[in-house]
Amino acid sequence: MQGGGGVSCAVAGEAPSPAGVHLRAGGGGARLLGLTIDPAGDVEAPAERIGRLVRESPVVIFARRGCCMCHVMRRLLEAVGAHATVIELEEAAEEAAASAAAAAAVPALFVGGVPVGGLDGLMGLHLSGRLVPRLREVGALCG
Repeated sequence: MQGGGGVSCAVAGEAPSPAGVHLRAGGGGARLLGLTIDPAGDVEAPAERIGRLVRESPVVIFARRGCCMCHVMRRLLEAVGAHATVIELEEAAEEAAASAAAAAAVPALFVGGVPVGGLDGLMGLHLSGRLVPRLREVGALCG
């Protein structure tokens, strides 16, 4: 892929097109729900891009396209009233950066900029009763 990496964003909660709702990096300032896909046309290193995307949204899932564990994570978050921003990773370097930042394999969840881990981390938070309070704390839930 030329010109700026392969992060694409699918935003949970929107009606997906046949291939999902996606923005790909490299487009010179495209924005979707507050996410800056490629700020000012600059090309970022994968680790910098991952860090910026995590800071820009209260709940972020990094995943591969068609990941069933990501689907389960999104459904659980939706069930408690939160909508995650799902970032689909297309390049190995970006997947490695997301995995390293989360200290977990992809799919990797961040809540309030803090790594939760994968599906097991999300389930652990939920079963312990700490998920909803954490989501409220970071502004991902109303009320």
